[in-house]
Amino acid sequence: MTDTPAPYGTPEHPRVAVRGEARLEVDPEIAHLGITVTARGKDRRTALEDLTRRNGAVLEHIRSYGPAVEKLETGALSINPELAEKGRDEKVRAYHGRVHITAVLNDFTALGELITRVADLDMTRVNGPWWALRPDSPAHANARRQAVREAVQRAREYADALGSHLTALVELADLGAENAAPAALPTPPAGFRGSAGYGAPAAPAPTLDLEPRRQTVQAQVNARFIMSPPEL
Repeated sequence: MTDTPAPYGTPEHPRVAVRGEARLEVDPEIAHLGITVTARGKDRRTALEDLTRRNGAVLEHIRSYGPAVEKLETGALSINPELAEKGRDEKVRAYHGRVHITAVLNDFTALGELITRVADLDMTRVNGPWWALRPDSPAHANARRQAVREAVQRAREYADALGSHLTALVELADLGAENAAPAALPTPPAGFRGSAGYGAPAAPAPTLDLEPRRQTVQAQVNARFIMSPPEL
C-alpha cells in the first residue's frame, strides 16, 4: 500500500499553507455609455413620434462610428401620462416618453467626439464613460498565474527556512472557494453627463479629451503543500 501523505500534515510529511496574491494595473479595453432620450407632448401620439425621431437620431449617430462601437442595445421604453395637479378628474396634462440605450466602444480615440455629439442632440442625456475589461481579458489569466507563482515562491521560502523542500501540492483554491458567495458588483464611477435643450445646435459640439481610467485586476489563491521533514 502506498504511503500517501495526509493533507493536514504529519511530522514525516509537514504541511505548509500559503496565500498567493497578485494585483495588476492595466489599460481598459472597453467603455460603456448609458444614453437616455426623452420627449414630452400634449398627447400620446406627439410624445411617441418625438421620442421615435430622437431615438433614431441617436442610433444613427452612434452607428456612424462603425467598428468602434462594439455593442449597441436599446433598453426600457416608457410613455407615461402626467395628470393635472388640480381637479378630481383624471385629466392628462402631458405625456412623457423615455428610452434607454447602452453603447460599448472599443476605440477610445472616437469616444470623446461621440459623447459630445450625442449629448448635443435634442433632449438627450449621456452617462459615462465607465471603463472596463472584457470578461475574457488576458489580464485576468495573467493575474491568476502571477498569484499561483507567488504562492509557490512563498511556500518554497518557508521550506528553505527549515532546510526542507516541497514534495507535493495537495490543494489550490481561489480565495473563498470553499464557501463562495456571489460577489457584489462594483459601483460604477460617476461619469460625464450632458443634456441638450430644444432646437438645433448653432455649431458642432466640442470634442472631450478623455483619459482612460486604468483597471485593477486582482487574484488570490490558497495553496497547501507537503514538504520534506525539516532539519531542526
